[in-house]
Amino acid sequence: MTSILSLAFTFMLAIFNGGTGAPKQPTAKPAEDEAVAFSKTVDDYFDSYFRFHPTAATAAGFHQQDSELEDFSRPTIDAEIADSEHFLARLDKISSADLSAESAADLDLLRSSIQANLLELKDIQMWRRDPNTYPSQVSYSLFLIMQREFAPQEDRLRLLIARERLIPKVLIEGQQNLSDVPPIYVDVALEQMPGEIDFLRNDVPKAFSAVNNPELLASFKTTTDAAIKAFENYQRFLQKEIQPKANGDFRIGAENYRKKLLYEEMVDVPLDHLLEIGYADLRRNQQHLKEVAAQIDPNRSVMEVLADLRKDHPPAGQLLQSFRDVLGGERQFIIDKKIVTIPSPVLPIVEETPPFARALTTASMDTPGAYDTKATQAMFNVTTPDPKWKPEQIEDWMEGFNRGTIISTSVHEAYPGHYVQFLWVKQAPSKVRKLIFCGSNAEGWAHYTEQMMLDEGFGNGDPKLRMGQLIDALLRNARFIAGIEMHTGKMTMEQARQFFIDEGYQVSTVADMEAKRGTSDPTYLVYTLGKLQIMKLREDYKKQRGDQFSLQDFHDRFLQQGSVPLKIIRKAMLGNDSPTL
Repeated sequence: MTSILSLAFTFMLAIFNGGTGAPKQPTAKPAEDEAVAFSKTVDDYFDSYFRFHPTAATAAGFHQQDSELEDFSRPTIDAEIADSEHFLARLDKISSADLSAESAADLDLLRSSIQANLLELKDIQMWRRDPNTYPSQVSYSLFLIMQREFAPQEDRLRLLIARERLIPKVLIEGQQNLSDVPPIYVDVALEQMPGEIDFLRNDVPKAFSAVNNPELLASFKTTTDAAIKAFENYQRFLQKEIQPKANGDFRIGAENYRKKLLYEEMVDVPLDHLLEIGYADLRRNQQHLKEVAAQIDPNRSVMEVLADLRKDHPPAGQLLQSFRDVLGGERQFIIDKKIVTIPSPVLPIVEETPPFARALTTASMDTPGAYDTKATQAMFNVTTPDPKWKPEQIEDWMEGFNRGTIISTSVHEAYPGHYVQFLWVKQAPSKVRKLIFCGSNAEGWAHYTEQMMLDEGFGNGDPKLRMGQLIDALLRNARFIAGIEMHTGKMTMEQARQFFIDEGYQVSTVADMEAKRGTSDPTYLVYTLGKLQIMKLREDYKKQRGDQFSLQDFHDRFLQQGSVPLKIIRKAMLGNDSPTL
């Protein structure tokens, strides 16, 4: 990785000796030396991190390692642990008191991010427990080369061939690493494997159909065939060797959960209090849903009104177009109402969710990294129903994409949710803030915008749109509670599934997916957690600004900070360390 903050410098420590006595103590290191030391440490750390994570380098827009894949061998994992501990020690030697307020916050953020990485590598160890780690990682790595048009097709195909050559090695490393695998992790991995193999067999070659270099295409076929064979071997390994004896526990436990929240989100609220907060918001949204349902039809129950609402969805074959049709109107409303500055006029591209990501997501946004200067296409991925499903299963899935939910989802993913925020990331004030993302900020912002847009008048007060927004809010409330309860041993996966149906008012197919996702995504509480923190920050900022408050000013100042924990943003915007919740 080419360092963007590289500074040539020399440390000079002058020790003055008196003529007649003992040496004087060294003078304090100048503040500018601390700033230089921190900048150098930041550059060195990301250079090191991207050597271990070439896929992340590609995603961020650094293309020097586009021909490489992750090395999951145990010696390399141990080397990354050692490197991370080395950088923590370097950061500990830097005095935050001698840095600017912004750099001091970045120091805390980088230290916390490294601690989170160490927690994963040493304690949670998904590389050892989750068989989906390996095929999904290499599939996404290929996908980035296919989709990001940062170079001509032939050049990108050469890079993809180089990555394909490494796939058999990665999957063998996965086989060697796996132990104590939870049964649900095997189920999810095997559920995705057919789609991933089809992705290699069909989608990858199709992406390079314009290439007509015979020699290159021959190499491409050889490496793709070998990659498919490696996937098929891995699939058989899971079926024959792992699935029959899979008896691991997916729960990470209360202590790891607490540390994960502290390191990734800078949230130190006790878990029992977080549950109180989560349940309180769940009840508020359930009550609001009842009130809105009564506006639509006071003589019917919430569930009856909701059943009618869910029937108001497009045909399965028109789902993608239905999302495309609403983006322009949402964008124009934001401009007209001065909601937030949108840095680009370009709309994201709506397409189907890639096969390797279908099992655990209904919609997502894939945006070029902050340092990608050529690949500008942002992909709004929507998971369409599988044509192989039975008609009743397709209908159940489509009810989760009713008209209200389509609006709520498009606001969340695009305008002014993830897409707008990621456009702002390119303007983030530092390298640390361009490259480190916090879930309670990114997902919290996107979830916050779902409610905010309707509060500001989008949809002209249509109660059906409000019901769609509230159903999505209840989905996130259920994630908040189920994630904590499952991973601290108070709720089984089946109980979580039922909780999504009974308390979150979700359809059964969505409940199935959400419960499964929660086993491997423990802190998917970040949606509601972040939303509540942002709403509290907005109220506190409004009180502080008084008559000078404007929503656009608040949103712009918020997004200027980068996708960092709310603790850091509160300090920057309010000038104090007041509680985030």
